[in-house]
Amino acid sequence: MSHRYHNPVAIRFGAGAIGELPEILGKRRAMLVTFPEAEGLGLVAKLRAILGGSLAGVIDRIEPNPDVSYLASMYESFWREHADVEAIVAVGGGSAIDTAKALMVGTTTGRFDDLVALLATGKPFVPARIKSLIAVPTTAGTGSEVTPWATIWDKAAGRKHSLHLPQTWPEAAVVDPDLMLTLPNSVTVQSGLDALSHALESIWNVNANPISDTYAIAAAREVMATLPRLLREPGSRELRSRMALAALKAGMAFSNTKTALAHSISYEMTLRFGLPHGIACSFTLPMVLERAAGTDPGRDAVLAAIFDGDLATAPRRLAAFLEEVGVKTDFSAYGVTEDDSRRMIANALDGVRGKNFIGARA
Repeated sequence: MSHRYHNPVAIRFGAGAIGELPEILGKRRAMLVTFPEAEGLGLVAKLRAILGGSLAGVIDRIEPNPDVSYLASMYESFWREHADVEAIVAVGGGSAIDTAKALMVGTTTGRFDDLVALLATGKPFVPARIKSLIAVPTTAGTGSEVTPWATIWDKAAGRKHSLHLPQTWPEAAVVDPDLMLTLPNSVTVQSGLDALSHALESIWNVNANPISDTYAIAAAREVMATLPRLLREPGSRELRSRMALAALKAGMAFSNTKTALAHSISYEMTLRFGLPHGIACSFTLPMVLERAAGTDPGRDAVLAAIFDGDLATAPRRLAAFLEEVGVKTDFSAYGVTEDDSRRMIANALDGVRGKNFIGARA
């Protein structure tokens, strides 16, 4: 049986890699999309110095979980005032990169409502206009720098839209662990657990293949070995680099498989209970692992490789790891009743991502 693996993103990794942005851009002008705190951290000034005359402007009104409520005006002013800009440099976590992916896809009219209408169909489409994207993550976890997906939320309507087109793969990912040195522990945990979820979700997945498995095993083992230490030594360049590489590998894994049940559950947890994405997609991992174990011998072998060959105790070990980094692993800790949790899991299994879960076909 043959397998396919595809990832077109050119990767620059290592301390100081952000300095290579001019080489990547060449003669193109770029818009910087980043998070509000970037100015105060000195990151915007640093990027202005690096990009020089290539920088056309800065968009920093990014909010967590980008929502249609504020994206519309941003999108329309961007396409009205900067249609000649050829590239977007997204610097930040998943929300900054997701926002940039929304901005890079231009409609014929330049109206954001037209983009939302296309996304609402759930069908692929060819963008009328497109910008190149260079993704520079400042957290170790999102994986968005090496995937074509972005989530656009409509919290008022209680739904989310998934943007994923052949055109929304980033052109390049610049992963510079030095940009992660000032992350607070709360963000370090959330992003690190997002990476762990990406790795595990790509294994108990109907789309898994030996290449994605290789990335996933390495990523999961590295996150579990490194994250607790990093929380004790947040200024360690070595540990930041190890987590950045683990998150990158997790992104390379799920870039070809998509996510599965834990992420499917997470969307309702974020919409209804306001749980940060990294926690929402990871607190159920021990439960999902229990459901996955025994479903497929081949998948069992891959999962066992993360837990030193002992799959029987893996759910308990995984739960203990999550508790060690401060994450509760039962629904009740987040105000969800037992009946509501059962309904939530059933609904998640019927969702697009839930159907990727190997247990969904059992």
